[in-house]
Amino acid sequence: MAWLIYEDKNGKKREVEVAKPSFVIGKRKDCDLVLDHLEVSRRHLEISNNNGIFSAKDLGSTNGSRVNGDRLLAPKLLGDGTVIELGALALVFALEKGGGAAAGGARASAPAAAASTAPGKTAPPTKPAGGKPAAAEGRELSADDLMGKPLPAWLKRARDLGASDLHLTCGAPPFVRLHGHIRYFKHPPFTLAEIDRFLGALLSSEQLENFRRRHDLDFCCDIKDIGRFRANVHAHNGGLGVSLRVLSERVPTLKELGLPDTLRKFTQYNQGLVLVTGPAGCGKSSTMAALVEIVNREKRKQVITLEDPIEYVFESKNSTVIQRQIHVHTESWSGGLRAALREDPDVIMVGEMRDLETISVAITAAETGHLVFGTLHTLGSTRTIDRILDVFPPKEQPRIRIMLSESLRGVISQQLVPTLDGTRRLAALEILFSTPAVANLIREEKTHQLLTQLQTGKSKGQRIMDESLAEMLDAGLVTRAEVQSRADDPRRFDEEITIKSR
Repeated sequence: MAWLIYEDKNGKKREVEVAKPSFVIGKRKDCDLVLDHLEVSRRHLEISNNNGIFSAKDLGSTNGSRVNGDRLLAPKLLGDGTVIELGALALVFALEKGGGAAAGGARASAPAAAASTAPGKTAPPTKPAGGKPAAAEGRELSADDLMGKPLPAWLKRARDLGASDLHLTCGAPPFVRLHGHIRYFKHPPFTLAEIDRFLGALLSSEQLENFRRRHDLDFCCDIKDIGRFRANVHAHNGGLGVSLRVLSERVPTLKELGLPDTLRKFTQYNQGLVLVTGPAGCGKSSTMAALVEIVNREKRKQVITLEDPIEYVFESKNSTVIQRQIHVHTESWSGGLRAALREDPDVIMVGEMRDLETISVAITAAETGHLVFGTLHTLGSTRTIDRILDVFPPKEQPRIRIMLSESLRGVISQQLVPTLDGTRRLAALEILFSTPAVANLIREEKTHQLLTQLQTGKSKGQRIMDESLAEMLDAGLVTRAEVQSRADDPRRFDEEITIKSR
């Protein structure tokens, strides 16, 4: 059973049972919870109940909904103690297993409640000392043996936990990202002196000087007996912060990443452009590294990588792999890519394709006999192709469209989905292989029809994102709410529709 706890406009604490599959909060009279606190007469937020798994979705509230302080840009799972903010109003979501509300209103076992305020005032989100959201309570990680320890001890703990990232920042407790979720340590907020001490052990004198000049710095570091990490050091209004990504100690294989062997086909081309796309933190670098390692093991090629910073360190096998870091071995992405064309490469890996010049040189390289692997922060094949074309001025787009139609070999679009048990994340993929029909659609400005090609090319290893998500859901590996928040067509995963289609 689930409840929403809030303080009404008269200062009285109230709680409302959330029992329906779809529970709407707003000011309109047809909402399940009508709140006069809200600014405009409309529907503000919807809470969905899928077999006891609750998620919240913003319905276009005036100031935007927030969950535990974060803007609700996509549906998000709700847990016991989650704070939901609608403008100035705060509600606490509470779960009670095996019982109902106590007679007369307030439950005896409510885990958190909106703070008491004067009549007419709304309650602020409940947060414990140190700035952690209330939902993090009860899930903190022990840090008794880390008190006063140097940075390597924190890095070792992050790796031992299986975390993807470690964050140390002034004015906040340390935390890790574990299987996509934030987990705080039971530790006081770090002071500026403590972060300064960490940086002194982490940065060389040259890096320290660069950081003082630029106020942010990206680099990779090897910590003896612990492993390799990608680091970002930055200044903020509270002081300094360090974000460290835990890197694998060796280049992963497709199998280890849970990726299909059909992706191996992209390494068999002698020339062309292969794009790996998705949001930040979805594993694009790992996927691209796994593909380059296949070339390294199975081909006799000259491979040049452009990265910022260098993450996976390749050991040359049958191929020779030369790795160059932006701002260290070359000044820019486009400059490094132009230089690479004069270094007799067979394969070029471009860590980021953001600006017009880099994308233009990458397409030219793919056209002139090189196999180019590159990344973009887009999701989906259609959006990826449109993004590349939109980078160029309108008068150049017809020429680039023809070049791209001839050079593109495929698009791998991916995102990571937390599993139902919360112990790992699975890669959901959209895979497009370029065919004469695909090339023709790009050339004739009909990229909106690529979805049909993806759906009819299943026998060739192609798939759309929603098919990949559906397979995970049918296998019972992920929640419906997680799938709906990532799907191109969330309605496809509505419970009633899914049941009828089976």
